[in-house]
Amino acid sequence: MKFVETNGLTIAYERVGEGHPLVLVHGAADDSRIWHPQLAALADEFTVLAWDEPGAGRSSDLPDEWTLEGFADALAALIESLQLGPAHLAGMSWGGTVALELYRRHPGLVATLIMIDTYAGWKGSLPADEVRARVAGARRMLSAPPAEFDPTFPGLFAGDPPAAHVELLAAIAADVRPATLEQELAIMAETDLRGLLPHVAVPTLLLWGDSDVRSPLTVARQFEEAIPGTKLVVIEAAGHLSSLERPEQVNAALREFCRAHPPRAT
Repeated sequence: MKFVETNGLTIAYERVGEGHPLVLVHGAADDSRIWHPQLAALADEFTVLAWDEPGAGRSSDLPDEWTLEGFADALAALIESLQLGPAHLAGMSWGGTVALELYRRHPGLVATLIMIDTYAGWKGSLPADEVRARVAGARRMLSAPPAEFDPTFPGLFAGDPPAAHVELLAAIAADVRPATLEQELAIMAETDLRGLLPHVAVPTLLLWGDSDVRSPLTVARQFEEAIPGTKLVVIEAAGHLSSLERPEQVNAALREFCRAHPPRAT
């Protein structure tokens, strides 16, 4: 892991490979380790960067009353400090919402957008009753005694978790900070970025597990209809964490898309 200091925060990240930059943005209750299959497979062709967002992994705790804008600006500061923009920007689940907000605030840093099983915020992608149910479930999770706290959301995989990654998933879950998760889930419940989607002016790839019950294919279709010229690739036999459950298919789609849309220097 490497570290940068920005705006009073320590941001941890992993960087491998050489080539056009590909920035990976993890989901809630995750950290950079969730991208292990992509870091291992794509470094032969790309500079692959995976951060630990503030409040996760080895990065600093979140400041009080942190916002979606704060996450986006912190990621932008990391990309700028490493002189990696404009970059391919790939976000999974909550990380896709952060990537969209970064694009809204710092479009010059983004060469392409890659949305993986994500949302335009829960408010922007899910029915109101589903958002209310998720908020209630999050409150129950966060109010559990520390010994019973389990940040593993249901429906992350089409089947059982991949055997090769069970230990990795357990290690990531053990390091989740409840205060971070509480702030993220509150942000997601109130975020609606639907208005941004028709104005996305960079090549955009949608990667979606066909069995994703957290962000179902109906959400992917919303993105597909709203973003001009976007491409949807459906990953068979994959749930919400398609990049971990079916890495070969996801990596092949990432490689093909990034090759077809190399970043142009600004």
